Amino acid sequence: MTLLELILACAILSILAGAALPIARNRIQHSREVELRHALREMRDAIDRYKDYADTGKIRTEVGSENYPPDLDTLVKGVNLGGGAADRRMRFLRAIPMDPMTHSRDWGLRAVQDDADSTSWGGKNVFDVYSKSTATASDGTKYSDW
Repeated sequence: MTLLELILACAILSILAGAALPIARNRIQHSREVELRHALREMRDAIDRYKDYADTGKIRTEVGSENYPPDLDTLVKGVNLGGGAADRRMRFLRAIPMDPMTHSRDWGLRAVQDDADSTSWGGKNVFDVYSKSTATASDGTKYSDW
């Protein structure tokens, strides 16, 4: 009788462990998706703040850049504020966030001149960022479309 109880208990434990594994996997994927959304929002907010400063004349930009930053490193390193404050630098990001899907700081970039679904960067300015991951999200969309 004891051997039968032991086999039954092992079977029940393996069924419970098998049911818990997909739940844990979904939870991990969901947390990575939340991190991705946060990183994208943080970088897009920094790009928007840079553009606002450039549109109001607080930052000098190159002609043809449409007042967008030339690259993501500019947002981290900062830019000199115009109007007599040459020693004051404005930084828009502390660091380039890690892409939780690709585990790198290499993001896809789009310029104003690029198509909305372009996967190659024109190189003139940074209008938008996206993940280079080709995986599919839990809602069925591609992470690179976020």
